[in-house]
Amino acid sequence: MTKHVAVLMGGWSSERPVSLSSGKDCADALEASGYKVTRVDVQRDISTVLSELKPDVAFNALHGPFGEDGCIQGVLEFLGIPYTHSGVLASSLAMNKEKAKEIMQAAGIPVAESRVVHRLEAAKAHVLPPPYVIKPVNEGSSFGVLIVTADQQHSPQELYSADWPYGDIVMVERYVAGRELTCAAMGDKALDIIDIVSNNDTFYDFDAKYAPGGSTHILPADLKPNIYQYIQSLTIKAHQALGCKGISRADFRFDETAGEDGDLICLEVNTQPGMTPTSLVPDMARHAGIEFEQLVSWMVEDASCDR
Repeated sequence: MTKHVAVLMGGWSSERPVSLSSGKDCADALEASGYKVTRVDVQRDISTVLSELKPDVAFNALHGPFGEDGCIQGVLEFLGIPYTHSGVLASSLAMNKEKAKEIMQAAGIPVAESRVVHRLEAAKAHVLPPPYVIKPVNEGSSFGVLIVTADQQHSPQELYSADWPYGDIVMVERYVAGRELTCAAMGDKALDIIDIVSNNDTFYDFDAKYAPGGSTHILPADLKPNIYQYIQSLTIKAHQALGCKGISRADFRFDETAGEDGDLICLEVNTQPGMTPTSLVPDMARHAGIEFEQLVSWMVEDASCDR
């Protein structure tokens, strides 16, 4: 019998446009693979919609709050609908940069020194010696990220703004110069590493992530073999430490000029990696001989409850 897959996309987070793009591509690929597909633009009545739809599997293509922080995962658990990606706890932990960092550090994964403070405290004075990065604790796609350079006298004043949309709690983290590297875990296997070169002379921001030509993906990354294998092992270690399932993606910064082995830190683990035409995980899978249709089919067949 043909499996009926509900592709959950959209939602109401800042990442809605990315999710709609991810969802469309995944739904198209699943249809091409022979699945019966229903595209669901997720609103707050999603529990009722899914109760009536009764799909065999929910393919979670949501990004950002509610979609990848354990909330929709809890709804799916209540409804007893098998779903893709990580479960309630892993999703919630990975989405909170402070908690994720504590768990990764306890597992022996290198992370950058940081402090979690109210945004008004970060606006008042430097919380760490510059250079540093300020990021919301619960956002993705580089929304709300501010970089404070070494010569910047004042902390970012936009944090005072009454219409700051990214929550009051921010993480202030030591800035690590160098290369932006990323690696995905697919089940218990690490895929190859991508070296991301932003083409806009800043950092890997929203446009660099999603705009065509916004960044160049060097795959496989040109690294010493010991560093390459170390990053792959850290990717699996982070995936397992947080309790992730299916596919996750770990992002790293690597300053090869610092010391003999360089300065390598894990920035975060993404439990709902983008699946758009310019996304990283589809690139890595393709490099491993797994075409996009095979990738999304694997995710559907891997789906379950109690993840």
